[in-house]
Amino acid sequence: QVQLVESGGGLVQAGASLRLSCVASGGTFAVYTMGWFRQTPGKEREIVAAISWRGDDTYYPDSVKGRFTISRDNVKNTVYLQMNSLKPEDTAVYYCAASPRYYSDLSYYTEFGQYDYWGQGTQVTVSS
Repeated sequence: QVQLVESGGGLVQAGASLRLSCVASGGTFAVYTMGWFRQTPGKEREIVAAISWRGDDTYYPDSVKGRFTISRDNVKNTVYLQMNSLKPEDTAVYYCAASPRYYSDLSYYTEFGQYDYWGQGTQVTVSS
């Protein structure tokens, strides 16, 4: 069983940056594809980034491409989400997730159903 704990959320002004961290324990972190999702009330959880188990492939939706960067450290069992040029519409609860499934194409990991393990979430609020 994998446990995921996110940190780094907070309240910032538009244009600012935040870095989220997610530490994994209880499993073999290095074999999991990792994703970051976000959710606002009344909306479905949406992918904001995914990274392959080796860290050599990443995926971003158009809404965050060029502003967000996902990375991982398999020694520290940690995945990061660097968020730059934040906008009020980025306000959400951000979740990290781990998938034990293997697909060569990261686009398969855009669906939250592909992930078996989830953190508790961290709130990001961007004021205008």
